[in-house]
Amino acid sequence: MSATSEDYARIYEIISVPVSEKYDCGKYCAPLNGGEPVCCTTAHAIPIVDKSEWKLLKCRTDLWRAFDPGEDRVAQEIVSDLSSHSKAIECKGAPFCERDNRTLACRAFPFFPYFTRQKELAGLSYYWTFEDRCWVLSNLKIVEAQFVHDLIDAYEYLFAKDEDELDAFVAQSVSMRRVFSRWRRNIPVFGKDGQVWKVRPKTDGELVKASLDDFKPLPPFTSKTAYFRAVKEERGDPNRAEFLRV
Repeated sequence: MSATSEDYARIYEIISVPVSEKYDCGKYCAPLNGGEPVCCTTAHAIPIVDKSEWKLLKCRTDLWRAFDPGEDRVAQEIVSDLSSHSKAIECKGAPFCERDNRTLACRAFPFFPYFTRQKELAGLSYYWTFEDRCWVLSNLKIVEAQFVHDLIDAYEYLFAKDEDELDAFVAQSVSMRRVFSRWRRNIPVFGKDGQVWKVRPKTDGELVKASLDDFKPLPPFTSKTAYFRAVKEERGDPNRAEFLRV
């Protein structure tokens, strides 16, 4: 059983709100990423879609095209490792974004559905490999409750249609527990119940009640000095960079 193009159209209706209504998060990560939001460039995040979703997008817009990895070996490996049901794509770029025609991956970024050891959907956590570039991950307080609610609903709808998608995120959650245990860090989880939870390192994965204050800013968003140093190291434009702590 797999999701159809019609299912993805329904998913798009379920999750349409942004991570934050108040803040333009791309404004704060772009100086670290060649002037583009980290989630809007394939240099760091290659959108992967189910071929049913790709079929839907092609009917709705010319915003997207098949991704060409070129001579980039890492990108070549990502594309070659895809299942026969998946496709790597790329858009025209942030200036041409069509909000209604974003992929599910775009709408969700940088979050994914987090599963417990018992394979129960607990809520949302995030793709930790983007901590050094995604401003949101150092400012979790900006995340809208409606975004969390709608994204969980969207994924629950998808999982009812496609068990392979569920299995992929169960595996992602296992990987996160291993990594964060090695780092001796708590995993933040925006719960289905609206509560914030944490998973402590080197435990059985139990969810413990938490506060967003428990999760501190991460480098390079820890201070103005660290942020502007990182912008310079990435050859960004300091005159267009802006530091904000929420």
